[in-house]
Amino acid sequence: MSKRYRYVFMLLTSVILSAGVLVYAVRHSTGGGLLLPDDSNLDQCNSIDRPPKIHPDYCGTVIPPNIAPLNFLVEESGSQYCVRIRSKKSRTIQIVSRSPKITIPQSQWHELLNANRGEQVNVDVFVETANPPATAVQWNRFSAITNQIAKEDIDGFLVYRRIHPGHGTWRKMGIYQRDLHRFDESLILDNDYFKGGCLNCHAFCNHRTNKISIDIRSARYGTSALLVQDGAAEKVDTKLGFFSWHPSGRLIACSIFKPRLLIHTARNYVQDILELDSLLAYYIVDAKTLKTSPQISKKDRLETYPAWSADGRYLYFCSAPLTWPAGNIIPNNFDEIKYDLVRVSYDIDRDEWGSQESVLSAKDTGRSILLPRISPDGRWLLFCMSDYGAWVVHHPDSDLYMLDLEAAQQTGEYEYRRLDINSDESESWHSWSSNGRWIVFSSKRGSGVFTRTYIAYVDENGKVYKPIRLPQKDPTHYDSCLWTYSVPELVTEPVRLTKEKLGRVVRGSRKIPIQMPVTMATPKPGERPDYQEPWQTERE
Repeated sequence: MSKRYRYVFMLLTSVILSAGVLVYAVRHSTGGGLLLPDDSNLDQCNSIDRPPKIHPDYCGTVIPPNIAPLNFLVEESGSQYCVRIRSKKSRTIQIVSRSPKITIPQSQWHELLNANRGEQVNVDVFVETANPPATAVQWNRFSAITNQIAKEDIDGFLVYRRIHPGHGTWRKMGIYQRDLHRFDESLILDNDYFKGGCLNCHAFCNHRTNKISIDIRSARYGTSALLVQDGAAEKVDTKLGFFSWHPSGRLIACSIFKPRLLIHTARNYVQDILELDSLLAYYIVDAKTLKTSPQISKKDRLETYPAWSADGRYLYFCSAPLTWPAGNIIPNNFDEIKYDLVRVSYDIDRDEWGSQESVLSAKDTGRSILLPRISPDGRWLLFCMSDYGAWVVHHPDSDLYMLDLEAAQQTGEYEYRRLDINSDESESWHSWSSNGRWIVFSSKRGSGVFTRTYIAYVDENGKVYKPIRLPQKDPTHYDSCLWTYSVPELVTEPVRLTKEKLGRVVRGSRKIPIQMPVTMATPKPGERPDYQEPWQTERE
C-alpha cells in the first residue's frame, strides 16, 4: 500500500472510530454519570405509578398500521429523555433526547407497525430529573403507554380544506392532500389560481380520485362546479353545493342552498349560518343535465346534505319545514329549526324516485339531525345532531352519533347512540375509509375556534375507539397553527391532476351550460340563484 493510500486509510479509520465513540457517548452518557436506563440498571430508576403526560394524547387507543410516526412532546420536567417503543415481533426503537420533543425514525416505526398488526405497542418513557441531589435517583420511569395496532390499514391519503377562521371575509384558502404514511402535504388547488375566490365542498366517488367535484365561487370567474373525470377537468356553469357521488359514478346528488351569516352578540362563539332556502338536485354526468324531483325537493321543506347508500339504491338527506315566506328575511325562530333524517329510493336505470321514508325525526330526538354518511359495507350510518340548524361546525353542542342500518332492517326500528369520542366542542364533517374500519372528523376540541382532523378506529361491532389527532412531524405544530382544517375525506390514491391545470379550467371561458330546474330556490325556469350578496361572494 502506497504512503498516500495508507494515510487515507488511517484517516478514515480515525473518523469512523471517533464517530463510534461519539454515538456511544450520546446513547450512554447522561451528563450525570449514570448510564441510560437498560435491563441491567432498571432497579436504579425511580418508578412513577402513572403514564407520563404527553402531547398530543396518543394513549390507550387503536392506531393504523400504516400511519406516520406519532411524534410527541413529553410534558414532564427533566434534563434528558429516553423513550423506548416496543412490540412483540420487532426490535425495540430507542430515542434519546435532551429535548422533550420525541421524533420517531420513520423507517423503524413502519417496520415495527407492519410486523405487529393486531398486537399491542408499548411506549416506555424515562426522564432524568433536573439538578438532582448527589444521593438522589436520577431517572424516573413512568408506567408504559399502551396502544393497539389495528390489522386494517387506513386509506393512504387525506384531502381537506385549509382556511383561516373568520366571520366576514378571507384571504387565503386551499384544498390540500396529505400522505398519511408520511408527513408530506401537497396543494391540490388554492384561490391564488382564480383571484382570491372560494373553493369548498370537495367530494370523491368511491374513495378514488378519478372522479372529483369541487365547488368554486369567484367574483371574477363566476360561480361553478369543477368536475374531474379520468384525468380531464371541466367547469359546470352553476353552484352545486354539497355533493354526493352515486357509487356508479353516473350522477351526483347535490344541495343548492341560500345561506345567511348570523353574528350573535351574547355567545362565546358568535358565528352562525342559516339556510333561508334549499333543495336537492342531481347532475347526470354523461347527459350534462341538472334535474330534481318532488320527492327530494318539496316546496314547503328545506333539503340538504345528500348521501347515497353503499349500494346506490337510496339517497339519504336532511329535511326541515320551511315556516317563513321565501326571501331574504331571517325568521325570528331560527333557533327552533330542526332537520329530520329521511331517505328516498332511486332506480338509476329508469331514473325513477320512490316515496320518502322517515329514518329519524327531530320531533323524537329533540335535536337537529345532520350530515349522514354511510359506511362502505352499508351497515353503519354516522351523523351529527345539534340543538338546531344545519351548520353544525358553528355549534359547540354538535356531537357524533351512530345508527345500525342492518339491525334496523331486521327490527324496523332505527335506534341510534351517541359516541363516546365526543368532546365539549363541535364535532362535524366526518367521513369513512374505503374499508369501513376508520373514520375521520373535524373537531374544535382544545380551542373552540380551530377545527382539527381526528382519526378513530371502528371495529366490526360498531365500537368507535378513542381518536388521535392527525399527526404532524413537529408535535407542537397545532399549538401555533392558525389554519383550520375542514371537510376531511379519505382517498386511496393521490390527486394527480396538477393545480396549474385545474386553475386554468376555473379561469377558462369554456363551461357546461346548465338550465336550472323550477323550484322555490330558483323561482324562474332557467335562472340561477343570485349569489351576488357581499357575504355570499366573500365567505362560506
